[in-house]
Amino acid sequence: MDIKLIAIDIDGTLVDSQGKLTKKVIQTIKQAKEKGIKVVLCTGRPLPGVKPLLQQLGLDDQDDQYVVCFGGAVVETTSGKTLFQKGITYDDFVDLEAIARKLQLHFHAISTDRIYTCNKDLGYYTLYEANLVSMGISYRTPDELRDVPLVKAMFVEDAEILDPAIAKREYFAPLSERLDLMKTASFYYEAYAKGVNKGSALVKLCEILGITSKNVMAIGDEENDLSMLEFAKLGVAMENGISAVKEIADQITADNDHDGVALAIAEVL
Repeated sequence: MDIKLIAIDIDGTLVDSQGKLTKKVIQTIKQAKEKGIKVVLCTGRPLPGVKPLLQQLGLDDQDDQYVVCFGGAVVETTSGKTLFQKGITYDDFVDLEAIARKLQLHFHAISTDRIYTCNKDLGYYTLYEANLVSMGISYRTPDELRDVPLVKAMFVEDAEILDPAIAKREYFAPLSERLDLMKTASFYYEAYAKGVNKGSALVKLCEILGITSKNVMAIGDEENDLSMLEFAKLGVAMENGISAVKEIADQITADNDHDGVALAIAEVL
């Protein structure tokens, strides 16, 4: 196969269970770049939360290297030039925040540079997310967010609290025509504008680069990676991935603690 772009999820895929890049993964990705292959990190994180990894991989601050951020809501160069962006509306935010209050879930929304929450008692995973992606947190009332462009929103709780709540489909079904909601981790349930996902972002990027899905390899482990594995000619699931990802993948590689990404890439170099 003529692979010209490798799309890679970060958490549970690119990095190990400690959130680190292994030497073999770094080495193999650099080899792919040397051969002219675009290595595109595809993540729910913003660019600031990806930069430390891009720096280690030799991909940071370049006009001809790319990253898919916010789960596909933003496509940009690693130097920070936005190529595509589609966020949620204020009405979307208000409806989602109301559901969070009804179900007593911690909730926050994210702009391209900040996390906003209406919870005075900050949720543990709001703090966790802010630290993970290197973004500040602001408390705001819903009315104060009327003119803030928001990219996505997140319900954030431990699985034993989150899963029974989001199983109450009567709260979420009315939003299905304008929003896509999905689990991205056991403690995250995220909301995006309809049609926004990693796969649709790769479609946009491929159009810009003048390549097709036949030139794309995608590697992932979670529900929000399904769209890009389905789009790619070669979809690779991590051994530690959920069953739904493994079922649609063309290949299954080793887990993220045993250089799964490096082993998968090595097969196409």
